[in-house]
Amino acid sequence: MEQVQVCIIGAGPSGLATAACLSKLSIPYVIVEREDCIASLWRKHTYNCLKLHLAKEFCELPHMPYPNDSPTYVPKDQFLRYMDDYVEKFHISPKFNTLVESCMYDEKRNCWTIMARDIVNGTLLDYASKFVVVATGENSAGIIPNIDGLQSFQGESIHSSSYKSGSDYVGKSVLVVGCGNSGFEIARDLAVHGANTSIVIRSPLHVMTKELIHLGMILARWHISLRLVDFILVLLAYILFGDLSKYGIVRPNMGPLLLKAKTGRSAVIDAGTTKLIKKGDIKVFGPIYRIRGNLIEFQDGNERYYDTILFATGYKSTTNMWLKKDMSMLNSDGMPKNDFPNHWKGANGLYCVGFARRGLAGIAHDAKIVASDIQANIEMTLFD
Repeated sequence: MEQVQVCIIGAGPSGLATAACLSKLSIPYVIVEREDCIASLWRKHTYNCLKLHLAKEFCELPHMPYPNDSPTYVPKDQFLRYMDDYVEKFHISPKFNTLVESCMYDEKRNCWTIMARDIVNGTLLDYASKFVVVATGENSAGIIPNIDGLQSFQGESIHSSSYKSGSDYVGKSVLVVGCGNSGFEIARDLAVHGANTSIVIRSPLHVMTKELIHLGMILARWHISLRLVDFILVLLAYILFGDLSKYGIVRPNMGPLLLKAKTGRSAVIDAGTTKLIKKGDIKVFGPIYRIRGNLIEFQDGNERYYDTILFATGYKSTTNMWLKKDMSMLNSDGMPKNDFPNHWKGANGLYCVGFARRGLAGIAHDAKIVASDIQANIEMTLFD
């Protein structure tokens, strides 16, 4: 069994940020990753036209800004280059293809025992660690909702994590289920590539531009009341977009920044989707009632035939599949029991990074505070 000071599980942005912060404090660690690369969700399971939705100053990982010549809103390929440069700068060497099967606190030995498997050759790996950082994030596995008759659908049914480009769907009739940022951007990408595109919008949502959200975050930095900032953003959005309720898009009662802070739900950043909805190039429908073959029946009585259903319905944490017998930090959904900013710490040296629903800025916050807390615990032990 290999003895380690800190075991970081996951080599996405959360794990890499934690590794960098520990390195700055000269704290040794091991970082394990089930995939064969860093940032696998970004590298393998995002669509080609993706850009960061927030300005780059709100998306930096600790101790390394973006290059000065980077655009304000960083595209996917440049973000991945930034991640690669980050790994090189901080000499981070993840153990790839390493799947954690169980992680449990040993009361007798006062340490965490981690059992992992090298998925290439099947070798079992055992670690004993004083501290464990869960950095697998809130987006471990795609969610596909239960819909009556889905199993009867005869076309293609995929999660957004498998979507790359609308060029694969020219001339096809595609229904996008889900109206978050992924759903909105994918619907636009499909429509501009010539797909007959529809989108299901079930819940109220805020439609903003990236510039409006940037303005809101700057105002919030100045400690202006979020309610006042939200009032300004909603007013400006109404001036820009008009009344979208006639197109099936209804605003929530709570403003966009307050909604994000309280629930983790983000505003949708419009990249041209709203214009296509107004033109009729993208059709909006409410909730699905049932599916019969390739016929989709909606709750309002509308029905249409589709070649493809694309589920942009989000992700879930899978941490509880391998984190055993811990009741201190995560709930039954594998998410923190405590709200931000008290979400990051459990018992017996257990931590999580990237579970606050606050994007890359939240990851940077978590990584720095977790590394500092680990350092404080190590120093306390040495002092004792």
